[in-house]
Amino acid sequence: MIRSSPSATTAVTVLRVVAGFIFAAHGWQKFSQFTITGTQASFAQMGVPAADLAAPVVATLELVGGAALILGVLTRVFAALLALDMLGALFLVHAPAGIFAADGGYELVLLLAAAAAAIAFFGPARLSADHALFSRTRFKALV
Repeated sequence: MIRSSPSATTAVTVLRVVAGFIFAAHGWQKFSQFTITGTQASFAQMGVPAADLAAPVVATLELVGGAALILGVLTRVFAALLALDMLGALFLVHAPAGIFAADGGYELVLLLAAAAAAIAFFGPARLSADHALFSRTRFKALV
């Protein structure tokens, strides 16, 4: 984790929590509103490879990964996986529709990919379970 100023810690925490909330909401939507069967059919219609496998994996990643970002648990791992998830959505589904989400475009998935990548690179910041559990100062205090 990079040492940072209080304002950088606040900014990363806000980004992590908001992005986590959006990811978790989309994962929950795939389970509850669309259902996994409906998500599989939708993925297949959009041309996603292995839609029957991809739908439950993506739904679970977005729900669990979003919750992990909110809490700051295994943040870099989940952020990297979510960034890859959004890049897949961008290239497999949204790119041909242009930029605007209202037209099925990629603006939301690109923004979420960038947010997740930034979190993966920067880390969870001090206000996180990762920092509480794995920071060097905490580790030194335990040894």
